Amino acid sequence: MALGVLNNISAVYAENNLNQTQSSLQKTLQELSSGSRINSGADDAAGLSIANGLQANSSALTQSSSNASAGVGFLQVADGALSQVTNLLNRAVTLATEAGGGTLSNSQLSAANQEYQDILTQIGTIGSTTEYNGIQVFTSGSGSATNLAPGAFTQAAKSDPLQVTLTQGDTLSGSITINSTGGTTAGTQIVNLGSYSGLASENQSIANAAATALTTALNASLGAATGSTYTASVAAGVLSIATSGGGSANEVLSVTASNASETPASASAVNIYTSDGTSNGSYNYLVTTGILTDANVGSSDGSSAAGGAVSVTVGSQTGTGGTTAGAGTGTSLTGTKLDNQADSEAALQTVTNAISAVAYQRGQVGANINTLSAASNIASAEETNVQSAQNNISQTDYAAATSDMSKFEILTQTGISALAQANSTQQMVTKLLQ
Repeated sequence: MALGVLNNISAVYAENNLNQTQSSLQKTLQELSSGSRINSGADDAAGLSIANGLQANSSALTQSSSNASAGVGFLQVADGALSQVTNLLNRAVTLATEAGGGTLSNSQLSAANQEYQDILTQIGTIGSTTEYNGIQVFTSGSGSATNLAPGAFTQAAKSDPLQVTLTQGDTLSGSITINSTGGTTAGTQIVNLGSYSGLASENQSIANAAATALTTALNASLGAATGSTYTASVAAGVLSIATSGGGSANEVLSVTASNASETPASASAVNIYTSDGTSNGSYNYLVTTGILTDANVGSSDGSSAAGGAVSVTVGSQTGTGGTTAGAGTGTSLTGTKLDNQADSEAALQTVTNAISAVAYQRGQVGANINTLSAASNIASAEETNVQSAQNNISQTDYAAATSDMSKFEILTQTGISALAQANSTQQMVTKLLQ
């Protein structure tokens, strides 16, 4: 081998290998100190993308579990309040039974009736003052129907959908007239929104089902006339009707007549949202607690009317007051009293109806609690599995990393020795000059 001093190739090799070893050692130490094998996009671009997506899923699922648990808390407050109402009604049963016995004096009947009326007042107070996080648990909705005027529906061009904003939780009624203008052929369709009231539902799956049904109806009639294809969809309470295919590029949908309206929901309800961070993995649980006033005890369906009036005849006396109740309809205790035997027996029947209605209401609340508990458990289980998947992708394999660290430390030492040896080899040239 010829001796020269222009380039020390051995030293260059040794230096390059030493630099590579130092870079690998630095990366290994970073993995060991951070606990993650992916600390930059350069480490594993695909793995980083998947891990970040899984982290988003995990965060959404963690909060979803908390949302469902908060919903359970809301419903448990309602159940606890209804339990106290049942206790009050049981006392009312005792008083009504006692007053119906016919052995009490007028002053004793008056005292029993006073306590009975206080019980009714207390039931109303429970209904109006029970709260969870500042939200009233048992209240009727307020406000009247809101008209959906033609101007509420907007579309600028065929490429844009015809849209209208609905208030989630409201009930839709009436009809709208949809016209197709500017296209090759014109078309008109009257849509009965009462048949698609689910479009305003707070439950996204119900809203989606109503939108699918509306899509079918639009294409069967308006689409057949214009040659276009229409797709109805709902997102965050906004109803959109998109136009595509067929017809002319100038086609525009408009609502020329509307006698439709929205009526606010009458029963207390909360919307519990759960999600894994994706649209397909998101769901809205609409849970209701019903209404609680002395005029509507045990109503788990705010839209239901009270039943028929209770009337009882004892001898020559006829007592009336309150109502009968079906499942979920609630019972009115208004007008019930313990003034005499007939009124007391009528009140007893009404209170007994109310106890059954409250039991049914508590059953529906309990079913909602079970649903949200299951949702919370599912979100927690999914979050655990997602975290496991994320760990498998990004976590440091300490056994392999510590082995690599030992290897690179040894290579660093041997590299430095090799570089020193390569440099000393060049000194042999000076021996020839002596």
